Amino acid sequence: MKQNPNLSEDQKRVMFSGGTEAPFTGAYVNEHAKGMYTCANCGAELFSSDAKFDSGTGWPSFDEPANLANVELKEDRSLDTVRTEVICKNCGAHLGHLFDDGPTKTGKRYCINSCSLELKKQS
Repeated sequence: MKQNPNLSEDQKRVMFSGGTEAPFTGAYVNEHAKGMYTCANCGAELFSSDAKFDSGTGWPSFDEPANLANVELKEDRSLDTVRTEVICKNCGAHLGHLFDDGPTKTGKRYCINSCSLELKKQS
C-alpha cells in the first residue's frame, strides 16, 4: 500500500494500522456541504454527500458508496465480534466499518473515519 506522504500521523494510524478516530472529533461529522468524499490517501471517489446522514454515532455515515468499484468489504475479527471492514479498493486504506442498521432504504450504515476522507466540494 503506497502512502501519501502528506498524511498526518493520525491519518496513517487510522488508514494503515486499522485505528479509529474518537467519536464526534472528525472534521466531517457535522459537515453538510455538497460534494464527493474521496480517499484521503489516493483520491478515489468513495461517497457522495447525497448519501450522507446523521447516525448520531459520532462518525460520518453514508447509506451507499458513490462507486462500488472503489470500495472493498472484508470480514474483521479484530475485536470480540465479527464486523465488516470498509477499505479503499484502490490503495487498501482502512476507511471504517459497515453495519446493517441504517435508517434509509438501503438499511446500510457505512461508518467512516473523517480522517480517511477528503471532501471535494461542489462549486
